[in-house]
Amino acid sequence: MAGRALILVENLSVPLDRRVWQESVALREAGWEVHVICPMGAKQDREAEAVIDGVRIHRYPLRAATGGPVGYLREYGSALWHTFRIARRLGRFDVVHGCNPPDLFFLVALAMRGKGTRFVFDQHDLVPELYLSRFGRGRDLLYRAVCLLERRTYRAAHVVIATNESYRQVALSRGGKLPGEVFVVRSAPVVERFHQVPAEPGLRRGKPYLLCYLGVMGPQDGVDYALRSLARLRDEHGRTDWHAVFVGGGDTFDAMVALSRELGLGEAVEFTGRIPDSDLMRYLSTADVCLSPDPLNPLNDVSTMNKVMEYMAMARPIVSFELREARVSAGEAALYAPANDESEFAKLIARLLDDPSERRRMGEIGRERVTGPLSWTHSKKALLAAYEAATDPR
Repeated sequence: MAGRALILVENLSVPLDRRVWQESVALREAGWEVHVICPMGAKQDREAEAVIDGVRIHRYPLRAATGGPVGYLREYGSALWHTFRIARRLGRFDVVHGCNPPDLFFLVALAMRGKGTRFVFDQHDLVPELYLSRFGRGRDLLYRAVCLLERRTYRAAHVVIATNESYRQVALSRGGKLPGEVFVVRSAPVVERFHQVPAEPGLRRGKPYLLCYLGVMGPQDGVDYALRSLARLRDEHGRTDWHAVFVGGGDTFDAMVALSRELGLGEAVEFTGRIPDSDLMRYLSTADVCLSPDPLNPLNDVSTMNKVMEYMAMARPIVSFELREARVSAGEAALYAPANDESEFAKLIARLLDDPSERRRMGEIGRERVTGPLSWTHSKKALLAAYEAATDPR
């Protein structure tokens, strides 16, 4: 089965992008020669060329978008040019594996199709829903262009990899794919990476409890909802017995730091930026409750949140808003506030802080889910089945 595979990703560097990295290693272990083209990271993954665990990584410089949709057009245009440039130098591949966003990598696959290359579309996001959720511009001309690119991507794909059943149904209905052409490869943490270390009371900054957020900070990720919920936890419940840490970075990082100050949370909230795994394990091992504040919108309702899976891998209880795929992922490992209800979100945090046995029970349920039915072992089998289907000459 093995051949040469070229994985294309634009929105994160590799191996920082954990899903892409796990897929790369799984394919390499199955005998594939794996190349990845991706942007350089801001503070890590800075080398233009690297070979890590047998995976060959080719990186290009990329300036992150600013200024709304026009900024993204510039970013994506630059990324596509660099990707074409590097792919042409690397020669022929049996499979081009394009990870969105953006829905543009079908162009690279089409350029290679004359050499017998097959195209696997790894749909990390539903870009039309992402556009509606991020920019709030409605179904304008750019939205229609985004929908067109998604249709062209589906049409070009020999196989589609979906991150969950909701995305699979979109590929079957909106994408017009056949059931045998769509495979669910859930994002799942490698549980060996997530291990408990001794809790460090000092991380609580003198408070009895530690709250933790882990993930990207973009307009659709709900960090602002989390901060307003923490202000309500203080104001409506009289709770000041907690310290909160927000781990990660993104487009709205500076705005969220400013919002925390506006809400009078400056001393109670800490923003770390992106941190090494060793420090992440320290925070998660000490956390009493983890936050998944993604608000209800067209994208979040049907998306699997990596943070939820990683909280469960660390056996941490979760507070989330009521989202379809959040409940599929976490089950009883989370408590669910009505969509976008910050007062109820704060109430559920307070409830868990007062119930250590419930926190422990929920954490155990989460850990069992990610080591059992939602484990990467199952996802890896589905990934290899997708590649087998893509390369089947029939």
